[in-house]
Amino acid sequence: MGSTPLANNSIGQRWKTTFRALKHRNFQLFFSGQLVSLIGTWMQVIAESWLVYRLTGSAVLLGSIGFASQIPVFLFAPLGGMAADRVSRHKLVIATQASAMVLATTYGTLILTNRITIREIFVLASLLGVVNAFDIPTRQAFMVEMVGREDLMNAIALNSSMFNGARIVGPAIAGVLIAKIGEGWCFLANGLSYVAVITGLLLMTVPKFERRPVSGTPTAHIIEGFQFVRKNMPIRDILLLLGVISLVAMPYAVLMPIFADRILHGGARGLGILMGATGVGALLGALTVAAKSGLRGLGKFVGIAAVGFGVSLTVFSQSRSFWLSVVLLIPVGYGMMLETTSSNTLIQSMVPDELRGRVLAVYTMMFMGMAPLGSLFAGIIAHHIGAPWTLAIGGTVAVIAGSIFLTRLAEFRVGARQLVIAQGLAGGNPPQEIIPDGAITPPFSGED
Repeated sequence: MGSTPLANNSIGQRWKTTFRALKHRNFQLFFSGQLVSLIGTWMQVIAESWLVYRLTGSAVLLGSIGFASQIPVFLFAPLGGMAADRVSRHKLVIATQASAMVLATTYGTLILTNRITIREIFVLASLLGVVNAFDIPTRQAFMVEMVGREDLMNAIALNSSMFNGARIVGPAIAGVLIAKIGEGWCFLANGLSYVAVITGLLLMTVPKFERRPVSGTPTAHIIEGFQFVRKNMPIRDILLLLGVISLVAMPYAVLMPIFADRILHGGARGLGILMGATGVGALLGALTVAAKSGLRGLGKFVGIAAVGFGVSLTVFSQSRSFWLSVVLLIPVGYGMMLETTSSNTLIQSMVPDELRGRVLAVYTMMFMGMAPLGSLFAGIIAHHIGAPWTLAIGGTVAVIAGSIFLTRLAEFRVGARQLVIAQGLAGGNPPQEIIPDGAITPPFSGED
């Protein structure tokens, strides 16, 4: 029996809803270019982890490299956020992508000419961290210029979907290349992949940048973003939860080479498969958000996803079967991405555009800036008590943090509703899920 027209129409409508941000030409260019570039990025991530492990075999140094690559994000993200609110975001993203391309190419050249040592790895990882401190808040803030407020939530979710689709493909390719021809070619492939995203950015048609009037010193400008976060409980609670998760649970990735080799005996190819499984789960998590047409329920998503992430990570830490571990990493990736994507979407819906870059800089500090401290602690703790128990502790803390967030959900909904409506009205185009047919409908009340 064939499918009914009603069923086909329903499927077609759901497809349009899930991918609605792609109707914007600028986002199409961004999406296609980033998809190629991010595959290269994930190849580099896996290659760097395996390179450090091959050269040192040290859990402490694995954590230390993770610290060196991400602590600049924590230190310099406020400057990146300020720049995103004061200069052309389009031009700044082009500059950061070009800088990352140069670093990847340099990295690969040093490896292939046998000039790489742990010292050079530290330097290059740190420089890439500085680039990311400017790139991440600017790229996130630039999203609203590509798609507008109406499709912003979908664009954020699709961007995360693309990131994690690349996470599936990139590690798998890297695992094969590392085993066959070494890490250096992964870095060079990543350098070449930046051509796609830079080309897409150059082909965009964007309005001429108009510098906003700025009062006060640069320091006062940065502090203004922190004050907005501190005074608004929903944003503050989301970022506190994200910071805790990033500190104690997300550093699981830096210990993955140890699980792949010593515990699960899968080698470099096994590392690629394990990280790819995380990417499958993360892709599903991002698509879950992309399929939503409104903000209703995202607050509960954040708390439940944090708890699920912690539970899955704890169970994974005790597995000694390779393929069981692969399966367990799917809910790990799903919970992690559902929590972070929902958090990003809610924050972007609650913040005024003139503060967007600076508030997203605080988001970047909590999301990626806390991770280096977590990576360092994870490496040191794993050295003393082993990688499995280190992850088990991190997963348990994530469960506790997510549970506390859920106990505050009723108060969160009230504050979030007020902020979202305020930004919709200020933008002159209130989101339909908030003000349908002229009547205010609370997006965070009722059954989520």
